[in-house]
Amino acid sequence: MYLFLAMLAFSELGVSASTLPTVMSIFLFSANKISFEACLLQMFSIHSFSIMESGVLLAMSVDRFVAIYNPLRYTTILTLPRIAATSVILGLKSLLLMFPLPFLLNRLPFCGHNVLSHSYCLHSDLIQLPCGDTRPNSILGLCIVTSTFGLDSLLILFSYVLIVYAVLNITSGEGRRKALNTCVSHICAVLVYYVPMITVALVHRFMKHAAPAVCLLLANIYLLVPPMLNPIIYSAKNKQIRQGLIQFFIQRKY
Repeated sequence: MYLFLAMLAFSELGVSASTLPTVMSIFLFSANKISFEACLLQMFSIHSFSIMESGVLLAMSVDRFVAIYNPLRYTTILTLPRIAATSVILGLKSLLLMFPLPFLLNRLPFCGHNVLSHSYCLHSDLIQLPCGDTRPNSILGLCIVTSTFGLDSLLILFSYVLIVYAVLNITSGEGRRKALNTCVSHICAVLVYYVPMITVALVHRFMKHAAPAVCLLLANIYLLVPPMLNPIIYSAKNKQIRQGLIQFFIQRKY
């Protein structure tokens, strides 16, 4: 579980590090320009780390299922080499899926005033700007979203169906409560990640005439709030992490 938490923290740090430079420059220094190359790099980084984060949340749901369904074999099923292989696969998947998009955008002609609707570069925002045919970009982007966020969310839901089925087979009421309690932090992390994403998608789809400030605020919440809330969620629910933080601050104090 702690290795998956480290992977989740790494992906969230990657998203924050990719997003904060332009967000801070806009709100602190009113620097609202970015070069095309830097925009492509930021788009690639944000989407790659977001895809990785979604995959980590799926891996963590499998981790919770194994821990509840077969706790005696937990350490033999989820061994260190398998977890390391999972992290490598998730990283490579996110990089390979995003690799073609910057090249497809780079071949397109841009004309007129290229104004983004967010404080950072996203593929869905960039494909609205070119004068040429963006259908290959749109089709590939849709395939990536479907095969990552869409498939991951369905598999997470399916894993929790299996978890509920496994919990119902536990005869002890106290055992059921403890088993479900181990999933609370992960459920909160999934909600913190997917609810803002779905909200932003719905606003862009059905509220196209909404105030730009509303879209900008929701977009910033979508990328910046999960990295802030997840450490709080896991620190509050996990006894070992909570005690470690308390001990760390006590040692720093004295």
